[in-house]
Amino acid sequence: MQTVLVAGGAGFIGSHLCKALAEDYNIICVDNLITGDKKNIEELLSNHNFQFIEEDITKLNSEFRIQNSKLDYIFHLASPASPNAKSPRSYINYPIETLLVNSVGTYNLLELAQKTKARFLYASSSEVYGDPSISPQREDYFGNVNPNGPRSVYDEAKRFGEAMVMAFVRKFNLDARIVRIFNTYGPSMQKDDGRVISNFINQALEGRQITIYGDGSQTRSFCYIDDMVLGLKKAIFKEGLKGEVVNLGNPSEKTIKETALMVKDMLKSASEIVYHELPEDDPKRRNPDIEKAKRLLDWEPQVSFDKGLAETISYFKSL
Repeated sequence: MQTVLVAGGAGFIGSHLCKALAEDYNIICVDNLITGDKKNIEELLSNHNFQFIEEDITKLNSEFRIQNSKLDYIFHLASPASPNAKSPRSYINYPIETLLVNSVGTYNLLELAQKTKARFLYASSSEVYGDPSISPQREDYFGNVNPNGPRSVYDEAKRFGEAMVMAFVRKFNLDARIVRIFNTYGPSMQKDDGRVISNFINQALEGRQITIYGDGSQTRSFCYIDDMVLGLKKAIFKEGLKGEVVNLGNPSEKTIKETALMVKDMLKSASEIVYHELPEDDPKRRNPDIEKAKRLLDWEPQVSFDKGLAETISYFKSL
């Protein structure tokens, strides 16, 4: 049985990925639990194909407990993600850690991939496009990023991570590929993760004001977690993708206000929608061009926003 290392495997996307792989692969899940949660992988801890290592991949000895393992694939999903400063899991609250996990952490995992001859996937982000001047965003668009703004600790970290991956591809012929993940949602999202969907659902469920930053005309494209996990699997297991950069996301673009109204309507909530100042460098549009994913991976999202939102609401109601 082949072995897969998932860095950031106790996070939202990483834990879903571990669950999807656990029947067919030996899984080594590495997470320092800064923003991940061991509860996300609780059901896997008794699986003999699953090993959890609480470890920081930025430390020089981060591979010592797995150095004798035969690795076939490495997913690098380790990083804080949410830009919401009020979320304890936000990269705004962990700026140095975010920069290091996408730079030093990426280097350490690439070194490990080179030593073990493992295929490598780097989970980059739509944030590399910054506040884009074109829409939808294609992989050959270089982006519009403020290199020293409040979001730069994540945006530039991901851009540096991509550059590091490509350096290993070009210098060492490492079989690595990059996926740029757009907004993803679904069951097992952390209640306090600061993401748009979880914020709106929890505010509506609790009868609190639903908070929109800006006038709500800015757009996002929400991809359901099952679709995202399938895309990640296809991206690493498909042959012949060395050095490729591929967007993974849902091209169905929705405004933030439209999203808030959908959540409010589905929950029959009386919550008032209120508006606050738009944070600095907040992107006005997020919409992936996924033609490359369709062509190379035979992948596109299948779960409608209505269905995915209903599943996510059901999950939060159960908490």
